[in-house]
Order: sequence, then C-alpha cells, then structure tokens
Amino acid sequence: MTRALDRAIAALAAGEVIVLTGDRLRGGDIDFAVAARHATAEAINFMATHGKGLICLALTPAQAMRLGISLINPGSDRQSGRPHGRSIEARTGVSTGISAADRARTVAVAVDPASTGDDLVSPGHVFPLIAAPGGVAERPAALEASIELVRRAGAGEAAVICSIMREDGEMARLDDLADLIAQHGLAVADIGDLSAG
Repeated sequence: MTRALDRAIAALAAGEVIVLTGDRLRGGDIDFAVAARHATAEAINFMATHGKGLICLALTPAQAMRLGISLINPGSDRQSGRPHGRSIEARTGVSTGISAADRARTVAVAVDPASTGDDLVSPGHVFPLIAAPGGVAERPAALEASIELVRRAGAGEAAVICSIMREDGEMARLDDLADLIAQHGLAVADIGDLSAG
C-alpha cells in the first residue's frame, strides 16, 4: 500500500474529506469523498462549495436493499451505466431537504443500521449510488473505491462523494486542485493504487 493511500485512509478515519483520482470509467474525473458516518453539514457544504458536482451517497448492494432502494434503470435499455438509485430524503428532521444540514441528516438516517425504507421519502436531495457487488475489482470507479477506502479506515461501509468541477464549469483534474489541496491539507488517493494494494 502506498504512503498516499495510507494517508487517505487515516484522513477518512479521522472524519476528513479526501480527493479521489483515477476513475477510468469517467475519463479521469475526480471526486471528493468522506465516510458517510462523518458527512456533517460542514463536509457537505465543503463539497458543494468546492466540488460543485452532484453529491451522492455510495452504498453497498446490501445497504441499498435494506433501505428498499433499487437501481432506477436496472435493465440494458437506454442504459447510461451510472448505478443511480432513486433520490432520497429523511422522513423527519429536514425542512426543504437541500441545505447542507438537511442533506447531512438524510445521509445519517440512511446509514443508521436501525433505519429502514420507512425512514426515507422520495424524491429527495441525496442521490444514492449502488456499488457493484465485486467492488473495485469489478468496477474501478470512485463509487466502489470510496466504499473500499472507508472500510479500510474502519469507518463503516458507505461514503459520500461529489465530483469536482473547475471554476469554468469543466471537470477538474488534479493539477487544477493544487492550491485547494495545499490550503486544506487534503489527502489524495488514486483508485489504481487501491486496486493494486
């Protein structure tokens, strides 16, 4: 395991947001990731402010099944290949659902082992992604990698991820984030290292 990977795992264990690179399925797009159990309003706001992409909840198939969340388009017809489940919101404890605090509340409810599908409503402002059963070995993407990293960090089996755009609206690359990474001391993990390690 690389030193960068070790640092990223330690950061996730400490509740920090990391940068995840090397998603070969999305042409090299990069993401923020945080363990879902540590997805505070502050973490969600950081992702929304600096990532600007869709904030998604990365779930294992077992978690999704427990919550009654299935793939929106499970077949092959008009398939994008993006494993989205129906959008969700916590049934209680939220107002409009879109604020950072409301989204953090929805994530907390979704990953609470005591929660069931009855604790969520749809549509909502949190977008579940359902990982491939085989993890990064089957699908080397940010979704599966974030779950694997959170597992290795001992921080559960769910993550919150958000794709990162540049100021001009184009998808960011690692070089575009040098100042942000330095300013916030962000750890960086590459999915290729995870697959190799």
